[in-house]
Amino acid sequence: MRHPQDRLSTPQPARARRARPTGFTLLETALAIIIVGSGVLAILYAQMAFHRQNDWSTHTSTATFLANEIREMTVRLSPHDPVTGSVYWGPEPNELTLADFDDLDDFDGVEGLGTVFSEAEGTGPVNAQRLIVPDMPGWSQVVRVAKVAKNNISGPEDPDLAPGLYVLRIEVAVFYQGASDPEPSEVTKIAWINEE
Repeated sequence: MRHPQDRLSTPQPARARRARPTGFTLLETALAIIIVGSGVLAILYAQMAFHRQNDWSTHTSTATFLANEIREMTVRLSPHDPVTGSVYWGPEPNELTLADFDDLDDFDGVEGLGTVFSEAEGTGPVNAQRLIVPDMPGWSQVVRVAKVAKNNISGPEDPDLAPGLYVLRIEVAVFYQGASDPEPSEVTKIAWINEE
């Protein structure tokens, strides 16, 4: 009589033995592809979010720089023309270019429409030395100057206020229009007050 352990150690015929498959099944391969693909997509989305955030911060710092250049340019200017005083609001008839602007109200432009410094206008954007900043396509600066009541500096513009009752509020808005943008969008705006 044979011992039960002898039966286990007895070699089986080749056709009775079942070969174990090597490698991965189709299901295991598909699952691995899904897991790896999800990880790659997550990394790509993180990269895209990083680039969007980086673009935003770059645009914001550039816009702040351009707005502060206008502030630096105008900080020492008197509110009104040294010769004609407040007779003219906006540039005087002989002040045709930025180099001619010698007071703050000149920057409100003709008929109070503001002054635009942009590549499209052929005038900018400009720096504190009144020079066009090179290689800044799509950027523009819009300057507005308004008479506002001394006791309500954030209030509406009032061009009829008498001297001594108003201060000048200077606002600089900086816009950017990319190559694929249908219109410029405001990136930043700064404002400050100049007392007479």
